[in-house]
Amino acid sequence: MPTARSAVVLLSGGLDSATAAAVARQEGFQLFALTVRYGQRHAREVDAARRVARWLGAARHLELEVDLAAFGGSALTTDEEIPKDRAIESPSIPSTYVPARNLVLLSLALAWAEALGVHDIVIGVNALDYSGYPDCRPEFIEAFEAAARLATRAGVEGSRFSVRAPLMRMTKAEIIRLGLGLGVDYGLTWSCYDPVPDGTPCGRCDSCQLRARGFREAGVPDPLLQP
Repeated sequence: MPTARSAVVLLSGGLDSATAAAVARQEGFQLFALTVRYGQRHAREVDAARRVARWLGAARHLELEVDLAAFGGSALTTDEEIPKDRAIESPSIPSTYVPARNLVLLSLALAWAEALGVHDIVIGVNALDYSGYPDCRPEFIEAFEAAARLATRAGVEGSRFSVRAPLMRMTKAEIIRLGLGLGVDYGLTWSCYDPVPDGTPCGRCDSCQLRARGFREAGVPDPLLQP
């Protein structure tokens, strides 16, 4: 059962969501973890989410199937080639953008939060190292909070939903340092969009590049790449 200080946390299995969840746990939240199998190309990140949820001691870890691959429109949900060796500082929105993904995921988290009777949602987005995705910006988070007040019975009756994005203004290196200070085992997480046949990260997609730069700038090795 939820406590007076509980939160729904969107848990993808990646580095950012694991760190955001660890921040919430350190702040005293009981965690209800939500992982969405949205038609992504591989299941490794879902497996990682399960590992992270166990490490966090989540009160419950709910997995939902919402097949956004039926819509297409993204290299992450189709057989379109994943971009490799792209300049990650590019202002263009890459083909790995999944249409309205964070809007869909936050809406699901909001629905569960309202059903549980809790008012905090945690998401690991950040506006600095974010590959150009429009649904990782603070303007979007603020707009979603406003919509939550209008679209829910709890909001109409006076409750205020808070979308906590503790990593919003942090670089990947800062996120990694924060997570290490909270005891996050990044060997449990997964970031690669397109693993090679032996199951190891490709090292060339946007997500791999951002992760590698983060660990390099943090001055620590990536445990996922250790023998």
